[in-house]
Amino acid sequence: MARKLFGTDGVRGTANTYPMTAELALMIGAAAGRYFRNEHSGVHRVVIGKDTRRSGYMFENALTAGLTSTGMNVLLLGPVPTPAVGLLTPSMRADLGIMISASHNPAEDNGIKFFGPDGFKLSDEAELEIEALVEAGAKPAQAHNIGRAQRIDDGRFRYQERVKSSFPPGMRLDGMKVVIDCANGAAHRAAPEVLWELGADVIPMGVSPNGYNINDGCGSTKPEAAARRVLEEGADVGICLDGDADRVILIDDKGRVADGDQIMALMAARWAEEDRLRDGTLVATVMSNLGLERYLTAKGLKLMRTGVGDRYVVEAMRQGGWNLGGEQSGHIVMTDYATTGDGLMAGLQFLAEMVRSGQPAHRLVETFDKVPQLLKNVRFAPGATPLDLPQVQSAIEMAEASLGQKGRLLIRKSGTEPLIRVMAECEDEGLLSQVVDGVVAEIESAA
Repeated sequence: MARKLFGTDGVRGTANTYPMTAELALMIGAAAGRYFRNEHSGVHRVVIGKDTRRSGYMFENALTAGLTSTGMNVLLLGPVPTPAVGLLTPSMRADLGIMISASHNPAEDNGIKFFGPDGFKLSDEAELEIEALVEAGAKPAQAHNIGRAQRIDDGRFRYQERVKSSFPPGMRLDGMKVVIDCANGAAHRAAPEVLWELGADVIPMGVSPNGYNINDGCGSTKPEAAARRVLEEGADVGICLDGDADRVILIDDKGRVADGDQIMALMAARWAEEDRLRDGTLVATVMSNLGLERYLTAKGLKLMRTGVGDRYVVEAMRQGGWNLGGEQSGHIVMTDYATTGDGLMAGLQFLAEMVRSGQPAHRLVETFDKVPQLLKNVRFAPGATPLDLPQVQSAIEMAEASLGQKGRLLIRKSGTEPLIRVMAECEDEGLLSQVVDGVVAEIESAA
């Protein structure tokens, strides 16, 4: 059965445009409530968090209406990072967790992410069943069983304490100057407070959300401003989160950007030294750089690759019993501490290694030599299927033939935006550009 509503990370789109309308959010809430309601328990509970988008108010109310109509009691956390919902859902003994966020997307977009009672994102099978309930219509509860909603005022503080518990006991950040860019998003209060409580000299950025400026020229997808600030302030490191704080990108003390691959390489090597890396395995996606794989192999460690999307990384980790994984884009998953990617926790792991080793940030991110990698995105019209066209398939085949054994080509549709991502790796940078540009040109002409 084909997925109609759910992408790689919940339901996502432009607010007030299908599928992200208030009407459909109400139906999704009712369907999810009916799916998760535990008939053997007298209490049916769902936790809802959101980021700072203006449309979050609309979707929060619509989801609450749908959920309470099926007898679910709704606990509203307000603006909190996505990983807070993953952590608080099992902690508060909820049947379901929902995060209203479009993550790194612009402010006009929004999304709905689901977490099961164990705090982990839903499987494809569960999402398909919820879709079926949306289409069929969820049966409402009887009048005397309608649920209620209430605000939870200390959700952010509960999350902050859990984040700090992932930092080595007794360790402090005294004397460390840290730029923290919160992308005007969900962590705009939590992240600076955690760093300050641990002793850092905090230089906050992106902490003035107005409903429309989330991810706007800031955060993990636009780290240039933070890089400039690190140099201007003479900071030791910069931490850039995205709108819902499940991603992190680092800036070293020289103003250079370090992505998720470099962070994971450092963590995997350190955890292996401490005998904490289960089965000597790191889980990453097909997008991760070939240089990361070579680095791990040289250290006697293994890289397990998955499809793109942090939920697929987590699924593989749970199936294999592994405890560290993530994406080049900055999702870092540590199942010893959290159920999904947590940008702030990952940033703290890097700061802990700076303290432990006494090394500056630029030394710690120089873990491996990257194989030249080029990624370009091509936007396509809704309903278009350019990858199915013969001329595009022919261009892809020619590109793969040109690369041969010298590199690799990866082409995929984004699961969260109407984009086709064209990525290639090759030591020959001239050939790399030629291959990617050729495929992109053919897709653009068809899109």
